[in-house]
Amino acid sequence: MRAIWSGSIGFGLVNIPVKLYSAVQESSLDLDMLDKKDQANIKFQRINERTGKVVAWANIVKAYNLDGHYVVLTDDDFQKAMPEKTKSIDIMAFVEEAEIDAMLYETPYYIEPDKSGARAYALLWSALHKTGKAGLGSFVLRSKESLCLIRATAAALVVQKIRFEEEIRDIGPLNIPKLTSKPGELKMALSLIEQLTEKFDISAYKDTYSDKLMKLIRAKAKGKKVAAPHMKVVHSRAKDLMSQLKASLETKKRRAS
Repeated sequence: MRAIWSGSIGFGLVNIPVKLYSAVQESSLDLDMLDKKDQANIKFQRINERTGKVVAWANIVKAYNLDGHYVVLTDDDFQKAMPEKTKSIDIMAFVEEAEIDAMLYETPYYIEPDKSGARAYALLWSALHKTGKAGLGSFVLRSKESLCLIRATAAALVVQKIRFEEEIRDIGPLNIPKLTSKPGELKMALSLIEQLTEKFDISAYKDTYSDKLMKLIRAKAKGKKVAAPHMKVVHSRAKDLMSQLKASLETKKRRAS
């Protein structure tokens, strides 16, 4: 893996030199875009709107439109704006992970310590693992500041980017119904939830869509025709809720027997 950020984690007066690595990868198939007529690959180019000529990556710069005039920014400018956050993650506070709304979570990154920071890294991992808490900090990655949690997983420390409050859209424009339920229906729903409750095991869940799509691709490659399964969507009325819940409970009982 290639490190995407290097710097340090500030833990009180303790400084831990670290590198960050992406902890996730895509599970979807890598599909190419082709011209429908001759199946030639589609290429995207960076065109100068004045000359119409292709511009090489080396000649492209970032700029901000300030009052109608562009101010060009260099890599040094991004670091000069907040040098302390482009090279360090200072833990501002420790928080209970259960208090963080799941909607705030973004990308996770593995944290690898430099050799000189191995002992301090192990100490921070042990403390977080024992308390069940996470360190709250912020840092700049790819010219954008992000809040983050430093969490202890079973095998390593992880930086979990989280969103700022202003990045969560207001729910106001949505037409959400009044959130009340009839006691009988609620009791039945709780029984169904209890029946279906099990210990969470992520290894039990796979990206089945990509597998199915790959089978379809192989079949088409062999010249086979793939028939689409017939899908029927049934919209039930609210007054049928109780009968639907009862049927759901009975279905679960039959499967268990």
